Amino acid sequence: MKIIIAGYGIEGISNLVYFQQKFPGAEFVVTDERLADKLPAIPDGVKLISGKNVFSEQLDDADLVVRTASLPPRNIKTNGKIWSATNEFFDKCPAPIIGVTGTKGKGTTCSLIASILQQAEQTVHLVGNIGVPALDVLPNIKKTDIVVYELSSFQLWDLKKSPHIAVVLMIEPDHLNVHADFADYLNAKKNIRRHQRLGDVCLYHPTNKYSREVAAVLLDKLLDTGDDHGDTLSFAQRYAIPDDDQVYVQDGYFCVQNRQICSTSHLRLPGAHNLENACAAMSAVTKLPITVTDEQYAAGLESFTGLPHRLKFVAEKNGVKYYDDSISTTPGSAIAALKAFTEPKLLILGGSDKGADYEKLAQEIARQQMRAVIVNGVNAGKLAEILHKNKVSCQVMQLEMAPMPMVVEAAAGLAQPGDAVILSPAAASFDMFKSYSDRGDQFVAAVEKL
Repeated sequence: MKIIIAGYGIEGISNLVYFQQKFPGAEFVVTDERLADKLPAIPDGVKLISGKNVFSEQLDDADLVVRTASLPPRNIKTNGKIWSATNEFFDKCPAPIIGVTGTKGKGTTCSLIASILQQAEQTVHLVGNIGVPALDVLPNIKKTDIVVYELSSFQLWDLKKSPHIAVVLMIEPDHLNVHADFADYLNAKKNIRRHQRLGDVCLYHPTNKYSREVAAVLLDKLLDTGDDHGDTLSFAQRYAIPDDDQVYVQDGYFCVQNRQICSTSHLRLPGAHNLENACAAMSAVTKLPITVTDEQYAAGLESFTGLPHRLKFVAEKNGVKYYDDSISTTPGSAIAALKAFTEPKLLILGGSDKGADYEKLAQEIARQQMRAVIVNGVNAGKLAEILHKNKVSCQVMQLEMAPMPMVVEAAAGLAQPGDAVILSPAAASFDMFKSYSDRGDQFVAAVEKL
């Protein structure tokens, strides 16, 4: 048996270890488009094939190709079976899975679910984009445990099973530099719902039309039986509103079915979007066959103080507060960040473009109380043009690939006491940084040196 590990980063390493243990007598080959000197060490006895077009030209004789999440299945040409860590996990996991997808908010919502479950004394495994590689923990999972899985479009691309509880957050166009188009992106998202059974649960965003479209996808079960069950939305519920009997916010309290659970003050995260994320998380927990007290919900919310680079308070310098939202790689996430503050704001925008439409962000900036916008990175010129076209009233400072200390110093020079400076780039980081976390770390370091 010949097994190809396609893509050799953190997940690829995990895939190799797992499948070597599962198939001890198999022949293993690691393939990656990067050159050998750019890859982690390859174990003895494992062949490496690297270089351009490796996925489309040299995989024909494989029995199994295990792709890394960000490798599009369409780019793999093979006579063998195309598989993934996510597919393997869903196929073998003995515990119920809560899967969370959406464009932004997945990590926060997953973390809130896990935090509440931990307060309720449940054994919970947080996996996917946010946790350790899923296959690393699979051997340790018991039937009585609960899995919370953050599912990106890349992981959902070719998923063959859906989670028992699917949570679909707000969706907007994203990763259009990798997906063929937005339809391909949205179709991947639909796999979180498509393979559910009629007894499974789907919770979806109350106003987002794309989230609704995912929830409304016709289930495989209905296609197989030919049964006419009408609109599949009758098997799904919206969170954050009282109409569908899920958790919502009213008068400063999280409520369900007209009953107050706990005060919203227990949530330590800023912004209306995080209130929605908390409603989604709490609604998902209510669907489990366990008892969670109001006090445990409150403690779960209170104990989670946020993930790095997700609208995190950094420091106050000379009366100005600085916030790191480097995880923001879409216009929608930057809009949510702006709406989280009432004080005058200075926004740092720009980076590597993913094909997003920035018109709505420019319109939101025009409506907000803004001190200035600093645009930097490879798409700075494009952003400045869109901002001027939408007649934003604040100052727009255009920088060209400036290092982060220079950007932060420019922001400090424009800001006044009482302002909030927000790094929420609405773009990917790969023009100037290793990752969004590298970008955020450099921002934090520059702020601390002010």
